[in-house]
Amino acid sequence: MNTKLATILLLASATGLAACSKKAPEVLPPAPTDTAQPTQPAMPAQPSGAQPGTQAHFAQAVGSSTTIYFDTDRYNVDSQDAAALQAQAQYFARFPQVTFTIEGHADERGTREYNLALGERRANSAKAYLVSLGVDANRISVVSYGKERPVALASNEAAYAQNRRAASVIIN
Repeated sequence: MNTKLATILLLASATGLAACSKKAPEVLPPAPTDTAQPTQPAMPAQPSGAQPGTQAHFAQAVGSSTTIYFDTDRYNVDSQDAAALQAQAQYFARFPQVTFTIEGHADERGTREYNLALGERRANSAKAYLVSLGVDANRISVVSYGKERPVALASNEAAYAQNRRAASVIIN
């Protein structure tokens, strides 16, 4: 049954192509004339905005969603984080050649060892969520900086909240 259907479709497409054949024109256009004017090379088009696949382009595309934030001593992805990671996953689906690192961070409270482990759990949590959305795990590397790279230097709850994060960074 499938062979008959394939044969019918093949014959129908061949008939359709034969009906679309072109006739030769009755009059040919005149031959081009040589003007012998030197031509200047065309200037390459300047890209408008950031180059696709760069951190700047990623940040333009997803806005503040390059970073997700966590509660104290937590590494779970909440609904706000999920929305940010979904925006990231859509970007990475459009640019499958892009590889990136997820950097895990913690606030200044706690020991160095504890914060390195917490930062790693945060980064791995974000990675697992992106993988669940279809991003290839081989494109994602994970690193923890613990409390070593704060973005806010104050010792208050507002600064702590900014430092408890996982940031996606494009690898060039």
